[in-house]
Amino acid sequence: MPTCFIAATPVQATHRLIVLRALCFIALCAVLSGAQAVEQRQLDQGWEFRQLPVRAGDQDPAGVGSAWRKALMPGTVHTDLLAHGLIPDPYVGAPEAGLQWIGLADWEYRTTFEVSAGMREAARSELAFDGLDTIAEVFLNDEKVLDADNAFRTWRIPVQGRLREGGNELRVVLHSPIRRLLPGVQAMPHRIAGNYPSPYGDEPKDAMTANFVRKPGYHYGWDWGPRYVTAGIWRPVRLTSWDVARVQDLQLRQDHVAEDVAELTAIATVDIASPSAYLVRVWQTVPGGHRTLAKETRVSLPQGIGRVPLSFSVHHPQRWYPVGYGAQPLYRFELELAQGGEVVDSRSVRTGLRSVELRRDRDAAGRGFAFVVNGIPIFAKGANSIPFDMFPSRVTPAQLRRVLQSAVDANMNMVRSWGGGYYESDAFYDIADELGLLVWQDFMFGGGMQPAYDPAFRANVVAEAQDQLRRLRNHPSIVLWCGNNEEEIAWKYWGHGKTLTDADPAFAARVWDGYVQLFDRDLRRVVAEEAGGIAYWPSSPSDDMAETANTPASGDMHYWEVWGNPARPPSAYLDVTPRFMSEYGLQAWPVPRTIDQVIAGDQQRIDSPTVEAHQKFLAGKGNERLLHYVRMEFGEPRDFAGFVYLSQVMQAEGIGLAARHHRASRPHTMGSLYWQLNDVWPGASWSGIDWFGRWKALQFHARRFFAPVAVTALRKDGRTTVSAVSDRTVPRRGEWRLKVMDLRGQVLRDERDAVALAPLSAIRLATYDDADLLAGADPARTVAVFELHVEGEPVSRQLVYFTEARNIAWPASAVHAQLRADRRGATLELSAEALARAVWIDFGELDAEVSDNALTLLPGERRVLRISSDATPDALRRALHITTLADVLSVPPSSRSTAIP
Repeated sequence: MPTCFIAATPVQATHRLIVLRALCFIALCAVLSGAQAVEQRQLDQGWEFRQLPVRAGDQDPAGVGSAWRKALMPGTVHTDLLAHGLIPDPYVGAPEAGLQWIGLADWEYRTTFEVSAGMREAARSELAFDGLDTIAEVFLNDEKVLDADNAFRTWRIPVQGRLREGGNELRVVLHSPIRRLLPGVQAMPHRIAGNYPSPYGDEPKDAMTANFVRKPGYHYGWDWGPRYVTAGIWRPVRLTSWDVARVQDLQLRQDHVAEDVAELTAIATVDIASPSAYLVRVWQTVPGGHRTLAKETRVSLPQGIGRVPLSFSVHHPQRWYPVGYGAQPLYRFELELAQGGEVVDSRSVRTGLRSVELRRDRDAAGRGFAFVVNGIPIFAKGANSIPFDMFPSRVTPAQLRRVLQSAVDANMNMVRSWGGGYYESDAFYDIADELGLLVWQDFMFGGGMQPAYDPAFRANVVAEAQDQLRRLRNHPSIVLWCGNNEEEIAWKYWGHGKTLTDADPAFAARVWDGYVQLFDRDLRRVVAEEAGGIAYWPSSPSDDMAETANTPASGDMHYWEVWGNPARPPSAYLDVTPRFMSEYGLQAWPVPRTIDQVIAGDQQRIDSPTVEAHQKFLAGKGNERLLHYVRMEFGEPRDFAGFVYLSQVMQAEGIGLAARHHRASRPHTMGSLYWQLNDVWPGASWSGIDWFGRWKALQFHARRFFAPVAVTALRKDGRTTVSAVSDRTVPRRGEWRLKVMDLRGQVLRDERDAVALAPLSAIRLATYDDADLLAGADPARTVAVFELHVEGEPVSRQLVYFTEARNIAWPASAVHAQLRADRRGATLELSAEALARAVWIDFGELDAEVSDNALTLLPGERRVLRISSDATPDALRRALHITTLADVLSVPPSSRSTAIP
């Protein structure tokens, strides 16, 4: 309580004491009012949902009816129906066709809540929805307060004067986006291209609605995930009230960051209810916790929304670096808004201080494409991330951290957050900041073509972009904003533009002009205004709207001639040397443990209905393409388990070939992001990590081919080129070795030589013809082993085979395994008398993580691996199973090795 001093006579003192107490009480109320000037509460309790009364012709196969049931908030209709046991698990078995009625129904959510007198009487009250999926009407106490049509926007509704004493009812009606948009699409004389037509009849295949609504595109099905057209309140709902002022947003713009000083501008967006003079302070908390005043100023602020910029300097900043290049120190900056000596509101952000640019130097071949952080050209190593679940409200920070940490553990330094999903949660970017993962961020356009010829559609997208940029711009991990995924090349090269031009040239011109307006002008302008200096790129792949896109001479590339049409062999990766490869990939099934959890054992065959339901490429027939690639290198798998195993070996070795080629092509090539990092559900896909977070063989290989210091040995057309690559910023010295041996370990050639690695470099070491390496040896029984030994770095090894695996006579030699336990946990010692290729360690139904896997043992080599599991050592011993390449190929048993449990 404030202390008051006053001198008076005894009579006066009594009277003044009463006045004094009253004044002190008023002062105390003012202090409390100031401390609670902004009151906020989450509206996440007491929610119910129902299907709106079923109309004639509607389906209700689950018998949901129109009864109210408890709902989880945030959530979706699918997850709420699942929680009540009204639908089967959408991931287990093959229920997808029977659940399409959900996307055709209308749904309603409601809750009641009470508010304090202060919130009811506040000068400002705002109801905010961070995510409404998607076409929604919002009612407060039976008064409509919002029509929403964008799942990616934050919807803010002024509700002062509309809150009442006692219960307040909030209702949200969610309309089927298919039913709402389909009549308009069907009425179009000529339709713009969509993505994936529904195989289930919920909308006609020639009238796709997904491109016309601002909703996650992958909900309508993709070639790695199911079709579940959701509805729901998928992000939090908040009610905020204030009487004086509110800090709506705080941007920490990094105007210049160097080793000696960082020049920053804190820009506060404020909503002033009480025009007055205000004191604005910026506090800085350095990594480690010391808090100091960075800047303060007095300003006179009028009523309404305004911006308050404060510039200041940080001397000798601790700079934020990508993983592998330095530490990730994070500063916290807090802005306080004070009136009359009391803080009325504050806002804090956490960020890392760094400079970043997209460098596009010209050279004889064209223009480069390289990310430069704190002056260091970074070779981007990583993968594309897709949504982590079909129902994003149930993705946890722990799930995100597991996958992003796995990316770092595999020596990745970048993920591309792909544009067919949704803008990830704050937790995703917080974790990327902490781990040092760079983020290439797409806007949410995943393919096909958009109705950008419609000014209202473009305005909706611009508002969406402003919301997301303001939410995410303080994250040091974000280094690029990209307009869309593959829309430019779809129009130019996939027939989208030609087909529409042939049908209606005038409409086609409108569609393309709208595209140019949105992706080359509108979004470029918004990023320039809001992103704090981060570069904008209009599409991926692109050459910044040049006439030719997806070219190795300039810009970024997607390369799908391996896997796509024509289905060229993985060696074709060596034919293309891009500036930056932002997509390429090969598919594989997840590990058996994952398959067992969603597909019954009697359904585990290549052509079973349930297996095809979990194989989305080519509408369920993708196993034919996958089998084509398996046969190309390995021949015929003997059973489904062998097919699954070989799919992973093929994927890992093929992607490794491409990634090593990209790295060896530095500095012409400055990025290699394969498709894809993670999964949206358990099924066949291009991922290296499945939906449960389990690593495929690819993820283990990535840790080797993305190692900071690595050897690359690339064989094509009977010629092997050997290089050494280094991402280190200081010179390194070491030794590279060549050993040619037969499969049982007889050494035919043994050489070594010193190597000096310049910082941030790729150097060619040697080139060999097959005849040089084989010297008359049998190519089906011989292997060349290249190694790079650099002090302080893991040994980098690559094996070169001289014929396809299907032609090699694999020796009958067992892998010997001993599992031991000590106080630190369990270890597994492996050895083999003959070469054991693609060794895979598995523990059946037990979840156990192995420190390394998908490895090749040289004859006589001994490897010790650490096992992490809650299972006992005895249980692990009983469950242990080891598979090698020889075990699964369709060759006589006498020619196969035997795994020892």
